[in-house]
Amino acid sequence: MEQPVTVAIIEDHPVVAEGVASWIRSDPGQRVRLVQTAGDLTGLRAVSRPSADVVILDLELSGELVTAQIPGLVAAGYRVVAFSGHSDPAIVMETLDNGAHAYVSKEEGRDYLVKAVLAAAADRPYVTRSQARAMLADQRPARPALSEQERQALLLWFQGMSKASVGRRMSISENTVRQYISRARAKYAATGRTAPSKDALLARAIEDGVIKPGEIVPYKSFARVAADRPSLDAPGR
Repeated sequence: MEQPVTVAIIEDHPVVAEGVASWIRSDPGQRVRLVQTAGDLTGLRAVSRPSADVVILDLELSGELVTAQIPGLVAAGYRVVAFSGHSDPAIVMETLDNGAHAYVSKEEGRDYLVKAVLAAAADRPYVTRSQARAMLADQRPARPALSEQERQALLLWFQGMSKASVGRRMSISENTVRQYISRARAKYAATGRTAPSKDALLARAIEDGVIKPGEIVPYKSFARVAADRPSLDAPGR
């Protein structure tokens, strides 16, 4: 039997936290196991390794937005599912751009939250209605064009590098690479142009000019590049 996905709830309203816990407990397949509930992020910062696979994060704790804390959670190895009463597209997009895997509004929580947690744990894209509305309402240039970091991660991955190798090349964690890829898929899914496979995602990126066909060449490791570079002491130089 597969191990259930472990989850931490960070929510400063006990009634809401208990409601989320009840949704998790009522999942017929018992696919999610609650391991921690807290009213702030102190407990997550205090451990050296992730205490849960996924964090369900209320975006407003003690009256302050915590979207700026999401990159630190992602870098520490957590997958973040934002759970919020905010519906402003700018806040939703800031949350996603900071590395959250999905955005679930508190109005749609019962229907979407467990599914979003399972998708995050499996690195599968998952788009809720509120997330899709925010993406489609986003007026920044060239949506669903990708950020430069997302584009670079995709390019190296398309060139044949593993996600771990992409992370080393970009000096980021493997989990962050997975987040970039998942976010790219989610952005395309929100516009009705799904890209569930690597080949489909590459096709979308080429269609939009994000990746040029000539860029898809086998990568060379740093060691190989150094070995191929002519030495100043080589004969004939």
